[in-house]
Amino acid sequence: MTTTEEQQLDAIHNFEGKYPKQLWHLFMVEMWERFCFYGMRGVLALFMVDQLGLKDAESNLKYGAIQAFVYAFTFVGGIFADKILGFKKSLVFGGLVMIAGNLLIGINPHDFFYYGISLTIIGTGFFKPNISSMVGELYAEGDPRRDAGFSLFYSGINIGALLGGIVCVYLGKNHGWNYAFLAAAAVMVIGVIFFLAIRKELGPIGNSPIAHLEPAKRKSREIMVYIGALLCIPLIFIMIHNTKYTDIFMFTVGPLAILYYIVQLTKIKESSGKQKFIAAFIMIAFSILFFAIFEQAGGSLALFANSNVTPSLFGMNLDPNIVNNSANSLYVIAFAPLLGLVWIWMAKKKIEPNTVVKFGLAFLLLAGAYYIFYSLRFFANEQGMTSLEIFALAYFVVTIAELCLSPIGLSMVTKLSPKHLAGMMMGLWFLASAYGQYLAGILGAGMSDPSPDASLVDKLMAYTDGYQQLAIYSLVAGVLIILISPVIRKLMHEVK
Repeated sequence: MTTTEEQQLDAIHNFEGKYPKQLWHLFMVEMWERFCFYGMRGVLALFMVDQLGLKDAESNLKYGAIQAFVYAFTFVGGIFADKILGFKKSLVFGGLVMIAGNLLIGINPHDFFYYGISLTIIGTGFFKPNISSMVGELYAEGDPRRDAGFSLFYSGINIGALLGGIVCVYLGKNHGWNYAFLAAAAVMVIGVIFFLAIRKELGPIGNSPIAHLEPAKRKSREIMVYIGALLCIPLIFIMIHNTKYTDIFMFTVGPLAILYYIVQLTKIKESSGKQKFIAAFIMIAFSILFFAIFEQAGGSLALFANSNVTPSLFGMNLDPNIVNNSANSLYVIAFAPLLGLVWIWMAKKKIEPNTVVKFGLAFLLLAGAYYIFYSLRFFANEQGMTSLEIFALAYFVVTIAELCLSPIGLSMVTKLSPKHLAGMMMGLWFLASAYGQYLAGILGAGMSDPSPDASLVDKLMAYTDGYQQLAIYSLVAGVLIILISPVIRKLMHEVK
């Protein structure tokens, strides 16, 4: 890093107040990716049932596969960003590929769906991990404002998730599925243009790690990454079309990722650095179960809301799928900044729970939320239709659980990882989400009633039985994490 670049980085780190100005600009970029991602997430399962003629169980499996690949490719994207492209170029490439994928589906959702989804998966893999990594680099090591910054960032980007959840579901169900995907493409165009406009404000953050090489050699390596990514399209297409191949992929990429992690671990010289790297891996591993339960939103809960929840919220006519796809984001926007300020206040009073305990609390709250989802069977009428108000209440508890884990987890990964491996570890965090999504699809398929003649009451009982099981899993995991928290906390050293 040159002297000028070091000065630019120092100027960014020495910001006044609670948040650096670059944080606001980065979440404006990520906000549009969230619109695209959550907008698509909210319509995928419904689209596959309505337009592709899939049953609930098969739709859940394909939804889980698609989401798993989205997150799995963030691990790959994180590695290439660390080693070759840098965060900035990786983000722009990913955004352009996402735009192409959504445009392809928007042109003809029925015929081009799998091709467009394959492009979107690759694009998201190169886009998603890099914004979060750059947010982490806005803060100097040991800066206590980092957690609050990630909480604000998490809140801000959920504005995009809220808008996407409402707009794409509304357009898809009322005007045509192609409009939902075209809207996702349009907002990604805005996101990419905005990032190109503000990237100079980031100074050296996100620059290519091979910028020192000869231009011809550097360009050839970058082009090879782009070509290799696009050559993956047929492979992803095949694996989504037949979820049996997804199983093979997931049983292969996980061990390979762990092997790569171990290789990187052996290269860390300092004992404290190794231990912090191990602590990050343990927390990432626990997050798999959290996301498997949390991410029922786009699968089983979307289908449950569509068939078993009344379209009335406190007397106001409202599509349950809009609530299912946007309530979480609305709650995040409202409560993430407040929770971030609570963490700051507790830190000043020296009573803030450490990261590990926050993870445990997240699981306990998630258990409470799924017990509320289970209780929906007690509010149902004779036709099997249940309360949208209780459904929305469960999402409130889900959101508080998420806020105790996701933004804190993002911050934790950046604090515990060596700088030269930040992108890889952020990718590993999202790879854990991939396995969570994969398991979410399997769990969702398992709780759906396979009978083609199943009544609404049958579906209600099947889904709520499944939610009770998920509540039990969450409860056990939360208690276990809190019990072993002193051991993990010791591995984290000075990181709180």
